Amino acid sequence: MMGGVAAEVVVEDAAAAAAAVPAAAVAGTGAGGGEEGRMRMEGWLYLIRSNRLGLQYSRKRYFVLEDAAFRCFKAPPPPSSSSSSSKREDPVRSAIIDSCIRVTDNGRESVHRSVFYIFTLYNASNHYDQLKLGARSSEEAARWIRCLMESALKSPRKDEHIVACSHRRWQAFRLSRRSNRMHSIDWTVFSSVHNDPMASDVIAPSPWTIFGCKNGLRLFTEAKDGGSEGKYWDDHPAIMAVGVVDANSEAVFQTVMSLGQSRSEWDFCLQEGRVVEHIDGHTDIIHKKLRDGWLPWGMRKRDLLLRRYWRREDDGTYVILYHSVFHYRCRSERGYVRACLKSGGYVISPVNQGKQSVVKHMLAIDWKFWKSYLFTASAKHITIRMLGRVAALREFFRAKNGNCACIEFSSGELTRDMRLQQGENERIKIEMLSASENNRLEDPTEGSLGGSNRHLSSAGSFIQLNDAADEFFDVPDDSEYDQREAMWPSDESTHSVDQRHAKLSTAAVFVKKLHDLAVQKRGYVDLQGAADFDNGPFCYGYTLPKDSNCTMPSTWAMTDPTTFLIRGESYLQDRLKIKANNTLMQMVGADWIKSDKREDDLAGRPGGLVQKCAAQGGNKFFFIVNIQVPGSSTYSLALYYMMDTPLEKVPLLERFVNGDDAFRNSRFKLIPYISKGSWIVKQSVGKKACLVGQALEINYFRGSNYLELGVDIGSSTVARGVVSLVLGYLNNLVIEMAFLVQGNTQEELPEFLLGTCRLNYLDASKAVSIDEC
Repeated sequence: MMGGVAAEVVVEDAAAAAAAVPAAAVAGTGAGGGEEGRMRMEGWLYLIRSNRLGLQYSRKRYFVLEDAAFRCFKAPPPPSSSSSSSKREDPVRSAIIDSCIRVTDNGRESVHRSVFYIFTLYNASNHYDQLKLGARSSEEAARWIRCLMESALKSPRKDEHIVACSHRRWQAFRLSRRSNRMHSIDWTVFSSVHNDPMASDVIAPSPWTIFGCKNGLRLFTEAKDGGSEGKYWDDHPAIMAVGVVDANSEAVFQTVMSLGQSRSEWDFCLQEGRVVEHIDGHTDIIHKKLRDGWLPWGMRKRDLLLRRYWRREDDGTYVILYHSVFHYRCRSERGYVRACLKSGGYVISPVNQGKQSVVKHMLAIDWKFWKSYLFTASAKHITIRMLGRVAALREFFRAKNGNCACIEFSSGELTRDMRLQQGENERIKIEMLSASENNRLEDPTEGSLGGSNRHLSSAGSFIQLNDAADEFFDVPDDSEYDQREAMWPSDESTHSVDQRHAKLSTAAVFVKKLHDLAVQKRGYVDLQGAADFDNGPFCYGYTLPKDSNCTMPSTWAMTDPTTFLIRGESYLQDRLKIKANNTLMQMVGADWIKSDKREDDLAGRPGGLVQKCAAQGGNKFFFIVNIQVPGSSTYSLALYYMMDTPLEKVPLLERFVNGDDAFRNSRFKLIPYISKGSWIVKQSVGKKACLVGQALEINYFRGSNYLELGVDIGSSTVARGVVSLVLGYLNNLVIEMAFLVQGNTQEELPEFLLGTCRLNYLDASKAVSIDEC
C-alpha cells in the first residue's frame, strides 16, 4: 500500500510495444455469445510513483485490459489458447473496471523532463482509489480512454434495488459475480462512446465570410454579432486562414505546440518563445517575442504573453486556444510593445482518413498602435501576414513528406521564471487584459490484473496495482528519457498536487481547494471579489428573471428547439440526426446564486417553486439541472423544467427518473451552443452533444414530484479549464443549451428534447447570495 498516494502509469507508444502483440486490439462490438463482442487492449506501461522521500521513480510493466479485467504483468503474457491456458502467467496485480469508474483527461505532464499524455481512472464512490495513466502520444491516450470508458459502460448492471454507486460506501474496483449473461448485453447502449458522423448538433449560420485567397490559403473574416453587448470584440475583427497540410493531425499539433528549434523552420514570426508557468495538463502561460523583419518598416518589436489551452476532440481534432493575460513574473521589456491577442488559436482536423489535416488559424489582435484608428488597414495587413504561417507549415511538412514528430522543445524554456520559490507568498495574478488597456499604448517599462480467479475475487482496488514492497529498488528504463522536453519545470512542485490528491476525503473538497488555489494564485476569474447583489429574501426558482425578448442582461428565455439536432427514428441504420420540433417540458424558472458551499437539492427546499406546486397537488413533474461551479464562492445556475404529462406515459424518462445512477450517467445528454460571443469561447464550448455523466460527477436528488441533477463542474480538469475561460467572458456571451435523455434502442427513438434554455449576458455580480438571505 502507498498510504493513500495514487500511482501513475504511463503508457508507452504502440510502436514501442512488443511486436508480437498489438498495442491495441479491440474486437467487434456486435451482440452474441462466445468471444464475439469481447474487447482487449494491451501495451507496455510505466508505473510512476513517489516514494516516502517524495522522489519519483518508474517501473515498466505490461498492462492488459480485457473486458472488465485490468491486469499488470512483468512481461507480455503468451497468447491465450486452450492448449496453453494452464501455462499462462498470473498477473502481478489486477483490478476490475465497473460502472462506478470514471476517466479524466489530465492533458500533458512532465516526468523526468519527458512529456506524457496523462489520464486518471478513479472510483466515483471512493476518491482514494485512483490510478493515473498516460501515453507518449495523445492519440494513444485517446484510444486507452475510449476503451476504458467502454469497459466501464459494458459492465453488467447491478440489481435495481441496490443503492446507486455514487452514494455507496467504498468498495474495491470489482464487478458482481460474472455469469453467462454476457451475450445478452444491449450493445447499442455503448454506441455513444463512438463518434457520431456529424461534427455539430446545432443548426447555426456560419459566422465567417471569405474575402480573399493568398498563398493557397482561404481568408475569412468574422461577422459581427448584431445586438451584442460585447462591442469590445468589434474593434479588431477576427481573421481566419484555412489550408490543408499533408500530415496527420497529431503531428501538426505537436509542431504547433513546440517552441523548440524546429519552429524556426516554419514560423517566420517567432524569434523566441518560452513557458512562463505550467498550470495544468491543458493550460500554461507562454511568452512569445516576435521578429521585427516581417513587420512594417519603423514598427517597434512586439511580444505576446498568452494563456494557452488545448484539447483533443473524439474525432481526432485538436483545438489550441490563446488569449492575452497579465502575469506578475513577465512584465513588458524595454524595446518591446506588448500586443493584445483578444482571441486566437488553431483548429486542426483530420481529413482523408487521417492522412491530411485541415488547419484553421484565427487571430483577433490589437497591435497597440499609438493611434489605432489611423492604422486599421495596416493592422489588418500585419494580421494577414501572420496568418501566412499556415502556408509555411504546409510547406514544412511537404518538405518532410509528412513525417515530422516534432516533440523537441527549446532548452531555454526552463527559465528562472518557471522555478518559483515554494514559500513565496506573493500573489501571481493572471487576468484578461481589460478593455481600457486596448485603447492605450503599453509602456515597455511598466508591468503589464491474469488467468487465475483469485486475483479478481479479492479486492481489486487500483491502489493494489502499486508495488510498494520494493519502492526504493527500481531502476528507470532508458526509453523513459528518449524524448526529452524542457517545456515544463522539473522541480518537485510540479508533482506536489498529485501527492495531495489521495489525501482529500471527497471530490468536492479536492475541487474546492484546487479551484481556490487557482483563483488565489492566478486570478483568472475574480468571482469572489464581485460586488454583492442584495436581493433580500427570495424563493428558489425565481432569482434569475425571464426576458423573452432577450434584450436584458442576466436573464433567461427558451431557445427554439429546431436549433438542435437529435437522433431520428432510423438513426441506428443511417446514423443521421434530425431537427427537433418541440420540447417535452417547459422552462418555468431559473436560479443564479452563490454561496460559501455547494448548494444541493434546491427543489426540495421549502418555499421554492417546486414545493409550492407540490403543495397544490396535481401531476406536475419538475426536472432541474443545477450546474455548480466551485470556488471560494460556489456559483450555481439552476434551470427548472416542468411537464403536466404523467411520468408513466413517457417510458424512457420514467426509466431515467427511477433508474440508478449508472443508467442515468450513461443517458443524460447536453447540447451546448454559444450563439453570441468571441471565437475562442465558441471553440472552447463547441456545438457537439455530450454525455455529461461520463465526463462530470452528477449528484441526483429524487423527490415526490421532481428529479434534480447537481452537475459538479469542478470534477473535471478539462471542464474547469473551459468554464474558467467562459466565466472570463460571461457578460459578453449568449449561451444556449438543450437537455435530453439519449435513445439507444429502436423503441427509444426518435429522441426528444426535455427542454432548452437561453442565458443572456450573465453577470457574476448579480448572483444572489444565499448566505445573506
